[in-house]
Amino acid sequence: MKHRPAILLSCLFVWHLGFSQRHPVEGRLRVAMDRLEKDASMRHATVSLCVLDAGTGAVLFERNSQVGLAPASCQKLFTSIAALDLLGPGYRYVTRVGYSGRIDDGVLHGNLLLRGNGDPTLGSWRFDSTKENVVLGRWVRAIGRAGIKGYDGTIVVDDGAWGTDAVPGGWIWEDIGNYYGAGAWALNWHENQYDVRLQAGKAVGDPVTIVNLAGLKDTVSRQWVNELKTGPAGSGDNAYIYLPPHGDIAYVRGTAPLQEAERVISGSMPWPAGRVCAQFAEALRKEGILCGHVMDTPIGMDTVWIGGSDSPPLDSINYWFLRRSINLYGEALIKTLALEKKGVVSTDTGVAVLQDFWGRRGVDRAALHIIDGSGLSPQNRVTTDALAHALQYARSRSWYRSFYEALPVFNGMHMKSGSIGGARSFSGYQTGADG
Repeated sequence: MKHRPAILLSCLFVWHLGFSQRHPVEGRLRVAMDRLEKDASMRHATVSLCVLDAGTGAVLFERNSQVGLAPASCQKLFTSIAALDLLGPGYRYVTRVGYSGRIDDGVLHGNLLLRGNGDPTLGSWRFDSTKENVVLGRWVRAIGRAGIKGYDGTIVVDDGAWGTDAVPGGWIWEDIGNYYGAGAWALNWHENQYDVRLQAGKAVGDPVTIVNLAGLKDTVSRQWVNELKTGPAGSGDNAYIYLPPHGDIAYVRGTAPLQEAERVISGSMPWPAGRVCAQFAEALRKEGILCGHVMDTPIGMDTVWIGGSDSPPLDSINYWFLRRSINLYGEALIKTLALEKKGVVSTDTGVAVLQDFWGRRGVDRAALHIIDGSGLSPQNRVTTDALAHALQYARSRSWYRSFYEALPVFNGMHMKSGSIGGARSFSGYQTGADG
């Protein structure tokens, strides 16, 4: 959800501070919280704070710490810690390439096949090993090694293993068409994100022109309805794309500010497999391997797997999950927890695994009213007590250092932040002067 700092409906503040108990932390925090709650901007807000001693786990200070509030992206901490513990920091996703049919004199009489297993980094620009040209090159070389120089079938996408409900229930219409509302599919690509370039009009109220769709129009949507208007200078990014998964018509609404050069907004692909297959087909053509067309159908038992690509390890994925607050990574992880622990891929099952994990570690299940893995739903509610105890648990694990380094740094404090619907949240670690 895009952050509008002028709106303050509720607040949730969480700090996990590493001061020793011999410091007068409680008194200083009480004074600071009293001052905060008396501030005029907090008149209609709810504030919750829980502070633990990092050495002993003792509660140094709390206020409203058992009240469930919207955690926004601080909810990612629950998903991150559980995934590192249950899957392991070295866990990797595997995407497979294969074929069905027979090969005669270099010609495949059959289909080329792609099977996704939920890798959220496939085609991502964040890792050298996952960039589009690197992944496509690896797949093309696998086809060449198999002796395939052409084929008379199709590119078949096995994208059904994770079902059709890519977006969790509870996400709002304003979010799901935009990059931060990208759903998690069995086959993801380029973080399921594409760019739209806009040019504002010459006066407030003038139509805004869609300059281009970064070459994705044919694989993102068949029809674009542009309802954008030019807003006042300095009014910021208020343009939204309305396009659901599997959708054919995209609506672009809102405003783009006056007197700006081209502005870029990013949307979420309604079917990422279509885009990855189009690029795979083009990469094959460049190598002289003639291509058929793309199909979306289950892969049969006669498949010959000849290659693929592995994701970076989970601790590397987690770094970007927390550092850049990528919602897609959280939704992929929650479904992966469901698959690995229950054999069923669904967000609801993953949430149940998450709640069970934290319940067995002393966090009251009622303190985690969550419906997704990233915190994007405005229906999520958690307590600051649960967040602080989750962070305390992380300190006891062998992978803690990589988790700690993944947290963004604010004024020397390693902490996650979040913003949704006027709520602000912070959760992390502060080191005292005594270390």
